[in-house]
Amino acid sequence: MSLTITCPICGKRNGYEFRFGGEERGSRPIEKDMTPAAWCDHVHMRANVAGVQKEWWYHRDGCGTWFTIWRDTRTNLEVDGPKPNDA
Repeated sequence: MSLTITCPICGKRNGYEFRFGGEERGSRPIEKDMTPAAWCDHVHMRANVAGVQKEWWYHRDGCGTWFTIWRDTRTNLEVDGPKPNDA
């Protein structure tokens, strides 16, 4: 199966042009407000979702843009993210 990613600048491109930046995890917590164990979990642990997740991607061999997409990790296909009124 071939991964394709839609860059907001360049459009749909081959996945080999991009580098995975990790799952989107929201704003960075303040380290001094966290226990060492909680900080370690934030830095090193990931949800590893079997399904749809929001991810950061970098268009390395193209425009150099960082952006997010929603991808189903079971199929490697881009999908529409949740609608604002979805619970």
